[in-house]
Amino acid sequence: MTVVRTSTPHVLLLMFLLVLLALPSSATAQITDINTAINKAGRARMLSQRMAKVYFQLGQDVDTQRSQRILDTSLAQFDRQLVELKNYAPNNEIRETYLELEQTWIPLKDLLVGATPQLDNAHAVLELSDRVLALAHQGTNQLEALADTSSGYLVNRSGHLRFLSQRMARNYQAISWGVQNEALADELNNVRAAFVAALNELSEHPDNTLPVKSRLELLRQQWYFFESALDERRLDDQTLATSVATTSERILEMAEEIVELYEAML
Repeated sequence: MTVVRTSTPHVLLLMFLLVLLALPSSATAQITDINTAINKAGRARMLSQRMAKVYFQLGQDVDTQRSQRILDTSLAQFDRQLVELKNYAPNNEIRETYLELEQTWIPLKDLLVGATPQLDNAHAVLELSDRVLALAHQGTNQLEALADTSSGYLVNRSGHLRFLSQRMARNYQAISWGVQNEALADELNNVRAAFVAALNELSEHPDNTLPVKSRLELLRQQWYFFESALDERRLDDQTLATSVATTSERILEMAEEIVELYEAML
């Protein structure tokens, strides 16, 4: 019988690779530059609104399977990137922001995880998602100020498109579910105006590359569909809520591409 012997170094290398593959992505992920930090900090803003949005969608049985999948992936992404941002924090002020965000995130996460959405919890989800948004926004602005570059500003500003799209959808779905909050409708209109202003500003920026210009134009076209979904009144409530759910995700995908293009402009 022939015995095949494997050298010890090869065995050790194989064992190391297997262990590395078994580690969760958050254990190996890291932020390598300030633009990436601004991008991920800005994404935390968006995720705070996106998770609330899909919570309200699930409460209405709107696009249930996809909404649950979005909630699950968003929860994991927020947790992972919060660890990255906390570890990256380049000074004590920014680190304190993310330590506070970590504590503020816990009660919101408790409401979002593992239980059927209840209308009685809707106001708490609104309030806590606003608190998480405020701290995530604070951290993003602190990182942009530290970068003090045109590309850092553009990453942050384009990141506004992401979270504004999800905030509009969050407010719409809350209203659709019957959440009693007089400020939601007025704020929805204000956020729509802020989205258009940000899109116009970015479209006119002199540093835009051809790929950025192209994607901004595609985003503007998609905005018409999203805006129409927000304004639609001829269909039943379930169909309308599903249309907003779908179009808000499409516009988010396009906004993500734009942020990433600006992120690469170091």
